Amino acid sequence: MQRRLLFPRQHLNNIFELDPEALKAKGIKGIITDMDNTLVPWDDRTVYPRLKEWLASLREQGFRLCIVSNSTPDRGSRLAEELGIPAIWHAVKPRRRSFRRALEILELSPQEVAVIGDQIFTDVLGGNRLGLYTILVTPISDKEFIWTRFMRKLERLVLERMEKHDLLE
Repeated sequence: MQRRLLFPRQHLNNIFELDPEALKAKGIKGIITDMDNTLVPWDDRTVYPRLKEWLASLREQGFRLCIVSNSTPDRGSRLAEELGIPAIWHAVKPRRRSFRRALEILELSPQEVAVIGDQIFTDVLGGNRLGLYTILVTPISDKEFIWTRFMRKLERLVLERMEKHDLLE
């Protein structure tokens, strides 16, 4: 696997640090976002006002949105419905199929879409495999599947390498 496929274009502390104007300047018109530990904590489906306002602001600025999650519909469909965002469940990220489906829903090309997520080996790798603009965010919560906790150790090594070589925008 090519090392660059693991490197996001940006690394943010959280989704609220996203600069929509900078994305627009890059020709980005759509955002694919992960759900667990990106939009909401892994074990919480509460739609907090700040999240709702942030998503409304993105829509007002013309961005098209779609959730792509490895989670199940029973865990997230109510949240997606409440947010008014189309969602793809059982995504099997980093496989490209669900990202391609999201591009169809957004009616945009890969060059026009950013993907935001909290995991290098699912969100970033999957987005980079299709040429999407990838943005890694720090996970909202420490609570997550045991497998994900193991993968976080590998992610730390990748992040250290990126920082050492100044590979982020």
